[in-house]
Amino acid sequence: MTLRLKALSVHLLTATGAVLSMLAMLAAVEEKWSLMFLWLVVALIVDGVDGPLARRYEVKTNWPTYDGVLMDLIVDYLTYVFIPAYALFKSGLLPGWTGWLAIIAITYASVIYFADTRMKTKDNSFSGFPACWNMVVLVLFALKPDFWITLGVVLTLAVAMFFPLKFIHPTRTMRWRALSLPVSIAWTGFAGWAALVEFHPESWAHWGLVVTSVYLLGVGIVQQIVPERATARG
Repeated sequence: MTLRLKALSVHLLTATGAVLSMLAMLAAVEEKWSLMFLWLVVALIVDGVDGPLARRYEVKTNWPTYDGVLMDLIVDYLTYVFIPAYALFKSGLLPGWTGWLAIIAITYASVIYFADTRMKTKDNSFSGFPACWNMVVLVLFALKPDFWITLGVVLTLAVAMFFPLKFIHPTRTMRWRALSLPVSIAWTGFAGWAALVEFHPESWAHWGLVVTSVYLLGVGIVQQIVPERATARG
């Protein structure tokens, strides 16, 4: 396969996220939450793979006809924001006005964040919470906390999108990537496990989700607090 065809294949792989989002939405409409999250986990895996492949095969140079960044943002808004927000509202985890407040905060703040040209930091991390609502809502489905806690988490993270807080990109943030990448892979595994057992409250997957989620949410902020040591020159 030529380099140009490999670049095209990466674009086509990214585009499968639209199909996966439709399958997730169909499951959500039927309130098959476990199936919905399984499709979203598959979409998350595709999203984690297509970026490194796009850089490896230099898609902007070898197949510039398609805008991979735009395609990725469209798919991400569906799988990261729109469908999880719908699930949070429709599932009853946030009753009454709290559900309305949550979906308005999630969808409105996220579309502004996605359009912000300052989204990325110099080390390829995210400035502000990167609207990964698919991950947040999955953990909320697993733990089912009191609705006040759920609402507090949603509103806090919505506000955190617009503060200069650093959140790592598991594959692109080089600092501590040797730990961050395995943790993100473990989170994906725990997420799939939790969905497969239909979020059974006694599943060990829930503990794995909590530990890995705390790391992924906090490690970037820790990196801001702890300065990076300068590399010694011989």
